[in-house]
Amino acid sequence: MNNFKDFNIKPRVINFTGDKIPIKRVFNIPIQVLDYKIENSKHKENTKCLTLQIEKDNEKRIIFTGSTILIQQIESVPKDRFPFETTIVNDNEYFEFT
Repeated sequence: MNNFKDFNIKPRVINFTGDKIPIKRVFNIPIQVLDYKIENSKHKENTKCLTLQIEKDNEKRIIFTGSTILIQQIESVPKDRFPFETTIVNDNEYFEFT
């Protein structure tokens, strides 16, 4: 009989730390994006939610957004390019990294 510990499977845990802040509090301010995850939204059916682990003013913070543009952009960033510095702008139609 096999024993699970012999499979050497480690849990994949993504724990983000810091206080949650509204995305509008970081518009037009340089931030560092440390990591992210994309999951199904718990609030809007059939949509995705982007969770960002950021650093602002030397403090780790968490941002939640359903912005499809931000999701598309961050999925295009290679994992080996994290962390990176950016600014999130709101052009009144959508949010984007600049």
